[in-house]
Amino acid sequence: MDDKDNIQQEQQHTAETPKEKPKKPMQLTQAIREQAREEDSLPSASYTLRKILGGDFLTADVMRKQTGVIILVAFFTMIYVSNRYSCQQDMIEINELKKELKDAKYKALASSSQLTEMCRESNVLNMLRNNKDSVLHIPSQPPYIITVPENE
Repeated sequence: MDDKDNIQQEQQHTAETPKEKPKKPMQLTQAIREQAREEDSLPSASYTLRKILGGDFLTADVMRKQTGVIILVAFFTMIYVSNRYSCQQDMIEINELKKELKDAKYKALASSSQLTEMCRESNVLNMLRNNKDSVLHIPSQPPYIITVPENE
Protein backbone atom coordinates (compact mmCIF):
# COMPACT_ATOMS: atom_id res chain seq x y z
CA MET A 1 0.00 0.00 0.00
CA ASP A 2 2.82 2.25 0.50
CA ASP A 3 3.57 2.13 -3.20
CA LYS A 4 0.05 3.12 -4.08
CA ASP A 5 0.15 5.90 -1.54
CA ASN A 6 3.44 7.14 -2.97
CA ILE A 7 2.04 7.11 -6.52
CA GLN A 8 -1.07 8.95 -5.39
CA GLN A 9 1.02 11.50 -3.54
CA GLU A 10 3.18 12.03 -6.65
CA GLN A 11 0.08 12.49 -8.79
CA GLN A 12 -1.32 14.93 -6.29
CA HIS A 13 2.03 16.66 -6.11
CA THR A 14 2.21 16.95 -9.92
CA ALA A 15 -1.40 18.13 -9.95
CA GLU A 16 -0.57 20.71 -7.33
CA THR A 17 2.46 21.99 -9.26
CA PRO A 18 0.82 23.43 -12.33
CA LYS A 19 2.20 26.69 -11.01
CA GLU A 20 5.71 25.39 -11.64
CA LYS A 21 4.99 24.34 -15.24
CA PRO A 22 4.23 27.86 -16.42
CA LYS A 23 7.46 28.95 -14.79
CA LYS A 24 9.45 26.56 -16.95
CA PRO A 25 8.00 27.87 -20.24
CA MET A 26 8.53 31.41 -18.97
CA GLN A 27 12.12 30.59 -18.25
CA LEU A 28 12.44 28.99 -21.65
CA THR A 29 10.90 31.96 -23.45
CA GLN A 30 13.06 34.28 -21.41
CA ALA A 31 16.16 32.30 -22.39
CA ILE A 32 15.10 32.38 -26.05
CA ARG A 33 14.57 36.14 -25.87
CA GLU A 34 17.99 36.63 -24.36
CA GLN A 35 19.59 34.55 -27.09
CA ALA A 36 17.56 36.16 -29.87
CA ARG A 37 18.66 39.70 -29.03
CA GLU A 38 20.47 41.43 -31.81
CA GLU A 39 22.70 43.26 -29.43
CA ASP A 40 26.25 42.10 -29.42
CA SER A 41 28.60 41.82 -26.56
CA LEU A 42 30.99 44.66 -26.06
CA PRO A 43 33.92 44.42 -28.46
CA SER A 44 37.15 43.45 -26.89
CA ALA A 45 39.95 45.97 -26.96
CA SER A 46 42.43 43.45 -28.34
CA TYR A 47 41.88 42.35 -31.90
CA THR A 48 43.78 39.28 -32.90
CA LEU A 49 44.56 38.18 -36.41
CA ARG A 50 42.06 35.36 -36.01
CA LYS A 51 39.29 37.82 -35.08
CA ILE A 52 40.14 40.11 -37.98
CA LEU A 53 40.32 37.32 -40.56
CA GLY A 54 37.22 35.66 -39.11
CA GLY A 55 35.29 38.92 -39.34
CA ASP A 56 34.43 38.95 -35.65
CA PHE A 57 35.36 42.61 -35.37
CA LEU A 58 32.58 43.51 -37.83
CA THR A 59 29.83 43.10 -35.29
CA ALA A 60 26.58 44.98 -35.70
CA ASP A 61 27.30 47.34 -32.80
CA VAL A 62 30.72 48.31 -34.13
CA MET A 63 29.36 48.76 -37.64
CA ARG A 64 26.52 50.96 -36.37
CA LYS A 65 28.95 53.17 -34.51
CA GLN A 66 31.27 53.47 -37.52
CA THR A 67 28.63 54.10 -40.21
CA GLY A 68 29.64 57.74 -40.60
CA VAL A 69 33.30 56.86 -41.01
CA ILE A 70 32.48 54.15 -43.56
CA ILE A 71 30.35 56.57 -45.59
CA LEU A 72 33.11 59.19 -45.42
CA VAL A 73 35.74 56.68 -46.59
CA ALA A 74 33.48 55.57 -49.46
CA PHE A 75 32.92 59.22 -50.44
CA PHE A 76 36.64 60.01 -50.45
CA THR A 77 37.32 56.82 -52.41
CA MET A 78 34.84 57.89 -55.10
CA ILE A 79 36.43 61.35 -55.23
CA TYR A 80 39.89 59.79 -55.51
CA VAL A 81 38.85 57.49 -58.34
CA SER A 82 37.04 60.24 -60.25
CA ASN A 83 39.99 62.62 -59.80
CA ARG A 84 42.41 60.00 -61.08
CA TYR A 85 40.18 59.33 -64.09
CA SER A 86 39.97 63.06 -64.79
CA CYS A 87 43.76 63.43 -64.53
CA GLN A 88 44.30 60.50 -66.90
CA GLN A 89 41.95 62.09 -69.44
CA ASP A 90 43.83 65.38 -69.12
CA MET A 91 47.18 63.61 -69.60
CA ILE A 92 45.89 61.91 -72.76
CA GLU A 93 44.72 65.27 -74.11
CA ILE A 94 48.06 66.90 -73.22
CA ASN A 95 49.96 64.17 -75.08
CA GLU A 96 47.75 64.61 -78.16
CA LEU A 97 48.26 68.38 -78.06
CA LYS A 98 52.03 67.90 -77.73
CA LYS A 99 52.01 65.75 -80.86
CA GLU A 100 49.98 68.38 -82.73
CA LEU A 101 52.36 71.11 -81.55
CA LYS A 102 55.37 69.12 -82.72
CA ASP A 103 53.75 68.61 -86.14
CA ALA A 104 52.91 72.32 -86.36
CA LYS A 105 56.51 73.25 -85.47
CA TYR A 106 57.87 70.96 -88.18
CA LYS A 107 55.46 72.42 -90.73
CA ALA A 108 56.41 75.97 -89.70
CA LEU A 109 60.10 75.11 -89.95
CA ALA A 110 59.62 73.58 -93.39
CA SER A 111 57.64 76.62 -94.59
CA SER A 112 60.24 78.98 -93.16
CA SER A 113 63.07 77.15 -94.90
CA GLN A 114 61.17 77.20 -98.21
CA LEU A 115 60.54 80.94 -97.84
CA THR A 116 64.19 81.56 -97.02
CA GLU A 117 65.23 79.54 -100.05
CA MET A 118 62.88 81.50 -102.31
CA CYS A 119 64.01 84.90 -100.93
CA ARG A 120 67.72 84.35 -101.50
CA GLU A 121 69.34 86.86 -103.81
CA SER A 122 70.52 84.25 -106.24
CA ASN A 123 67.00 82.77 -106.58
CA VAL A 124 65.51 86.25 -107.03
CA LEU A 125 68.06 87.03 -109.77
CA ASN A 126 67.31 83.75 -111.53
CA MET A 127 63.60 84.52 -111.41
CA LEU A 128 64.23 87.99 -112.87
CA ARG A 129 66.28 86.52 -115.72
CA ASN A 130 63.67 83.88 -116.44
CA ASN A 131 60.78 86.34 -116.41
CA LYS A 132 61.52 88.71 -119.28
CA ASP A 133 58.38 90.73 -118.68
CA SER A 134 59.89 92.38 -115.59
CA VAL A 135 61.36 95.89 -115.84
CA LEU A 136 63.78 95.17 -113.08
CA HIS A 137 67.34 94.38 -114.01
CA ILE A 138 70.47 93.36 -112.23
CA PRO A 139 72.64 96.39 -111.28
CA SER A 140 76.13 96.51 -112.71
CA GLN A 141 77.51 98.88 -110.06
CA PRO A 142 77.56 98.25 -106.36
CA PRO A 143 75.25 100.33 -104.23
CA TYR A 144 76.61 103.48 -102.64
CA ILE A 145 75.57 105.36 -99.53
CA ILE A 146 73.99 108.82 -99.81
CA THR A 147 74.59 111.00 -96.84
CA VAL A 148 72.11 113.73 -96.08
CA PRO A 149 73.23 116.54 -93.79
CA GLU A 150 70.95 117.26 -90.90
CA ASN A 151 69.29 120.66 -90.74
CA GLU A 152 69.91 122.57 -87.63
